[in-house]
Amino acid sequence: MKYRLLGRTGVLVSEICLGAMTFGGAEGPLYRMLGSLGQDQVDRIVGTALDAGVNFVDTADVYSAGESEIMLGQALKGRRDEVVLATKLAARVGPGVNEIGLSRLHTARALEDSLRRLGTDHIDLYQLHNVDPLTPIEETLGALNDAVRQGKIRYIGCSNLAAWQVVKALGVSALRDLAGFASVQAYYSLVGRDLEHELLPMIEEYELGLMVWAPLAGGFLSGKFDRAGASDPASRHAQQGYPDFPPIDRTHAYDVIDVLKTVAARHEVSVARVALAWVLARPAVTTVIVGVRRPEQLADNLAAADLSLTEEDLARLDEVSRIPAPYPAWVQRNSILGRAAPQPVR
Repeated sequence: MKYRLLGRTGVLVSEICLGAMTFGGAEGPLYRMLGSLGQDQVDRIVGTALDAGVNFVDTADVYSAGESEIMLGQALKGRRDEVVLATKLAARVGPGVNEIGLSRLHTARALEDSLRRLGTDHIDLYQLHNVDPLTPIEETLGALNDAVRQGKIRYIGCSNLAAWQVVKALGVSALRDLAGFASVQAYYSLVGRDLEHELLPMIEEYELGLMVWAPLAGGFLSGKFDRAGASDPASRHAQQGYPDFPPIDRTHAYDVIDVLKTVAARHEVSVARVALAWVLARPAVTTVIVGVRRPEQLADNLAAADLSLTEEDLARLDEVSRIPAPYPAWVQRNSILGRAAPQPVR
């Protein structure tokens, strides 16, 4: 396993981060489809990942209504100090009107609940799972800063925020001497490259860690899908009436899969392994989060860290997956390219 710095924290995390969204959920339709793993299966997957050198694990309080955190905490017993443990808050976790969001009230309660479920006295990376339009970011950052000073949180991060929202939060933290975001967790894949336009330049500018969720586009780039259909009818992308999450332009995506299959065949590896290796080769990426149901899936995903794609491989994948630059990026690009040295007047 290889390790990369998480932003400017000085903390080294594995290039492969184990995601816990598949843990638990036997009673709920969404999480039952995503995984519904029992404790014995979770113990096996977590143990295998840690034995392979994975030291980064990510979950959220909303996953399987808290069951994911409980199972993860159980699986980490005796090995807690081997991992950088990350979880998230913001989503609704109960019927009460305040059991959601990023208010100081809910933030304090959500943190204590996550600590209890995970069976630990601190969380290494506590992340905002989304925006809360009702709560000023100053209040949220103040509550998180208090928890950092109390030793209940080591670092804070965010997920699914726009670039301007991250920069605003960083400014507030700097102005008020509060703990600032160390990382951003964002969707990025060969069929979802939107973050390259605003988020990625911002992440590089402020030297933040980048944790990539859904690097296989929710399993669409697992090798189970092509123009002929799905080889796994049970996959959520194959279910009638079930929306793609994340959204996928299938016409464009099948072109990407065609090239992925060619590259995978050349290296004699899986399509999924190539898709993960491409993300790991992108600028500013710290780690890719993988969620698995079976040990063989985990083994294949872990091997992506050791797959070196050639310049030709990367160029072909980059070209077939490229999306048009949005405004004002295309205007700014043309302006910069037009700054050629002026020709002397004759």
